[in-house]
Amino acid sequence: MDVLRQIPIGQFAAPDPVEAAGGGSWLRRLDPRLKLAWSLIFLVTPILAGPLWRLSLVGLLLLITAVSGLSWRLWRRSVPLLLALALLVGGLAALLPAGSLPPAPLQRPPVELRLEPGPPGTAPPERSGARWVLLRQGPLVVTRRSAELGLNGATLLFTLVHSANLLLLSTAPEQLVWAISWLLAPLGRLGWPVERLGFTLLLALRFLPLVQEELQNLLRSVATRAVNLKRLGWKGGLGLVLAVGERLLANVLLRAEQGAEALLARGGCWLAPELLHRPLVGGRRQGLLNGTAAGLLLLVLVLRWKVGAL
Repeated sequence: MDVLRQIPIGQFAAPDPVEAAGGGSWLRRLDPRLKLAWSLIFLVTPILAGPLWRLSLVGLLLLITAVSGLSWRLWRRSVPLLLALALLVGGLAALLPAGSLPPAPLQRPPVELRLEPGPPGTAPPERSGARWVLLRQGPLVVTRRSAELGLNGATLLFTLVHSANLLLLSTAPEQLVWAISWLLAPLGRLGWPVERLGFTLLLALRFLPLVQEELQNLLRSVATRAVNLKRLGWKGGLGLVLAVGERLLANVLLRAEQGAEALLARGGCWLAPELLHRPLVGGRRQGLLNGTAAGLLLLVLVLRWKVGAL
């Protein structure tokens, strides 16, 4: 029942001895501001992009994961499960009816349209309003529009979830808060509470493992009691799910109250993001790594502008 512990999603994982023995992960040593910028690339560039660009982002994410140097046990379960979920969502979106727009009325007679010269005496080709059907198996019909919807849904789900997961896996919460505070520093001159926002984000990132732990404990308690859902029926099963959800919410709120009391007991003060960040000292090697990442980032932006549009 320790499935949630074996699949670390949304939380920082410290390097283990096996990873440290292999030289460490270059993804951990990368500047957190560059990692945040790369994550924004995976989150923003799929908007109004073609299918080739979306598939290229998925392949790039898989390549980065494979050569990142992170321990294999960190992503050996999450990546296949996420790929299966994305394929399932994409398949359902492709098979469900996507609707179709009525063909636009012709402004000129179809006899004036000739795609290519034909033999003498043959009628010119006319435009037809038939849909491009890729698959027709009984009630299941896959058209071009539904196939595009399925591809968009599958690629978006994978890029959004896995890019954010890679960022949180390889970046400590303090470094991530420092990077966001560095980006929001100009807003501090306008009176925005940048330090308070950064500290709130740090508390939220620290709170995610507590929610996961509470959910894992509740699932373990249900499994220990050997509850048979078939005997309970759908009403009993629904009542059990609602009871577990209610208990999870109560435990999470209790943890939040305890954290607030601990913060108030310490005077309610917070540290500035600069005091939380510990810059990595790597010399020339670190500068080469950051420079390469920045150059590749600019290259991806240029490629998106040139070949990634619809």
